[in-house]
Amino acid sequence: MKKIISVLLFVLFWISPIKASEPQPYVLLISLDGFRWDYAERGITPNLDKIKQEGVSALSFKPSFPSVTFPNHLSIITGMYPQNHGLILNFFENLYGERYRLSDTNAVKNPAWYWGEAFWETARRNKIITASYYWPGSEVWDENRRPNYYKAYNHNEPHENKINGIIEWLKLPYNERPHFITLYFHDTDSEGHKHGTNSPQIDSTIAVLDSLIGVIRQRIELIGMKDSVNIIILSDHGMTNIREDGIIIIKEIIGEIDCDVNSSSAITMIKPKNEKDIELVFNKLKKAEQNYKVYYKKDVPAYWNFSRNPYIYPIVVIADVGYKLIYGKSTYNAVAEHGYDSHHIDMHGIFFAVGSKFKKNYRVGTLENVDIYPLLCEIFKIDGRSNIDGNINRIKYLLK
Repeated sequence: MKKIISVLLFVLFWISPIKASEPQPYVLLISLDGFRWDYAERGITPNLDKIKQEGVSALSFKPSFPSVTFPNHLSIITGMYPQNHGLILNFFENLYGERYRLSDTNAVKNPAWYWGEAFWETARRNKIITASYYWPGSEVWDENRRPNYYKAYNHNEPHENKINGIIEWLKLPYNERPHFITLYFHDTDSEGHKHGTNSPQIDSTIAVLDSLIGVIRQRIELIGMKDSVNIIILSDHGMTNIREDGIIIIKEIIGEIDCDVNSSSAITMIKPKNEKDIELVFNKLKKAEQNYKVYYKKDVPAYWNFSRNPYIYPIVVIADVGYKLIYGKSTYNAVAEHGYDSHHIDMHGIFFAVGSKFKKNYRVGTLENVDIYPLLCEIFKIDGRSNIDGNINRIKYLLK
């Protein structure tokens, strides 16, 4: 009898192996700043074309409003609109007169400006090691709110160094290796502003970035992780050329009324120093309204999701696409801009994804950038924050 029981136990153990937990996936999230939706349709991006065949691609990738760099990188990584994650512009002021500006290292590293939970925070709470070779918000002073590994931003960092850094992280011992990594390239944004969207310079930059995508994939394959690493390539916004007659000078319209102003070329927020002047300033702008739209904060279009943040000034002016707002004199002479209504197709970016978690040769329409955070949570099978604006049901069909 004991022999029979022993045999039965052996058979049961043999045919019913203990199910091992699924290993953590790897995700490399790459941002190509200012890479407009149609840049990948110019016949100069063979590596993105290859990913289109091997993975998922979208017609376009819609930014949150306003369509500028820091707010949209935060929307991607937190799943929240700018009014909710805190960064409403690249340059703005809080209620205490403190300013957030990209050139101010202390402000950029101050966690008080970042209200949302970045995915690397969510991942770390779930014992997932993370890393960032640049991403807005990744350098905050609070070590619990930044990735396990991160690099301080250096605008002139050679591309080779970035790629080598990513590969070295992936070669770390398993218990030290990051499973979620961000990587950022500024090139298409910088060259687009300088030379425009149809210039030889922007085409050359598009081709260079595409070649870097190819190098990254080759390097990952060389370390034996081609089938392990899922790669998501996206951009924060698009770009559009400014008309030669497209400069609108706000001060010429409102005169010498003393105002606080936060401006980002396509969008200007105005707060008269004397509250009694709000209506006067608004009426002056409304009377002259041409090639721009002016709103009271409470009346901005609902689909902008740009009315609930206390840092938004009482008057919001948005330029028509192709026009540029400046308050007074300016030495900034960009020939192309972004920041406009995020529904305009010129403001849309790209989305490509390839790897074991994604469908193959799968083409979709327009995706929304706030849906990336819940997508990452779904890939890693972890619970994210519930107070986000993103919706997994709008994007989970990209996964196998």
